[in-house]
Amino acid sequence: MRPAESPRREGAVRTWLYLLAALVVAMVAVGGATRLTGSGLSITEWRPVTGVVPPLSAADWATEFEKYRDTPQYRILNQGLGLSDFKVLYFWEWGHRLLGRIVGLVFFLPLIAFWWRGMLSRRLGLGLLTLGILGSAQGAIGWIMVASGLQPGMTAVAPIKLALHLTMASLILAGLVWLAAGERSAGVAPAAPRLRAVALALPALVLAQIFLGGLVAGSHAGLVHNTWPTMDGALIPPAETLFSVRPWIENFVDNVTLVQLNHRLTAYLLLAVALAHAVDARVAAPGSSVARRATGVAGLALAQAGLGIATLLMAVPLWAALAHQVLAMAVLVMATVHARLSRGLVRAPRASGPAVAAFGFEALAGRGA
Repeated sequence: MRPAESPRREGAVRTWLYLLAALVVAMVAVGGATRLTGSGLSITEWRPVTGVVPPLSAADWATEFEKYRDTPQYRILNQGLGLSDFKVLYFWEWGHRLLGRIVGLVFFLPLIAFWWRGMLSRRLGLGLLTLGILGSAQGAIGWIMVASGLQPGMTAVAPIKLALHLTMASLILAGLVWLAAGERSAGVAPAAPRLRAVALALPALVLAQIFLGGLVAGSHAGLVHNTWPTMDGALIPPAETLFSVRPWIENFVDNVTLVQLNHRLTAYLLLAVALAHAVDARVAAPGSSVARRATGVAGLALAQAGLGIATLLMAVPLWAALAHQVLAMAVLVMATVHARLSRGLVRAPRASGPAVAAFGFEALAGRGA
């Protein structure tokens, strides 16, 4: 590879990674709409290949509708639902699954081309291989989640499985952004150790908050205690309310009061850490890129907290819930970029060709960049 070609190749890889990240955010948004419209159980089978084609004839639609009418959700919640309304539910879920297939193609086809042309460093190749494995597992987790809602007596998916599905998508998004931020052409000096440590902790805090948000969504905990800053008059509800479920460990998933409280408390912690980090960075390194990035993370975290409060007070309207979910992804993206660049950036050598060793085995042996 000629030196003049390096920035163009690095730019192509970085653009591809950010495109993938945007597709993942779109998939999270459509997934949120699918959940909020109650569409997630409208497709009762997992057909990775043939499922790409929706029903095309009246007979096909009748068959799919009959399968749905045999689900607990239909019998308990949607008895009497017409075919036209079923089609709306179906297309939300079908669109979500189609986006998953598109993400897979946009990931693997360029990956093969970039690898074959020697455009991936050893470490980048190993990171992409890991993300490919996580992405493949995400499809299986999604079906396990849907299957949990098809069990007798269930009208929605299990909250813990919804939270895991959302968190896995967020982890994949963070991985893509981390790798993309590492593809900058110019080197970046590391931040001071204290600032670097907090910057690295922020994405982990955001992921924990997203997981707790998934529990809130899955258990519909946002539909209770629609007051703030108190929870119907109490800053912290009494212990007998927080731990009323037996065994006690299940309260963290099934007790909507405790689920909502945990989400609130983690939001306060995340916001406090982000604001303190921004102030620290602006004092310790005024005018630096570290200070600007830290301020950006704090600003997004503050906006997300405000939107979360508004969503709660309005009893979770569809538009606000979707905006809250998408803004959470923006906070995660900004925090991940900040964490990656705060570590410093040293340009990694490119693989010289399509050798399998360059793509994985040498990196595993510790010879990666």
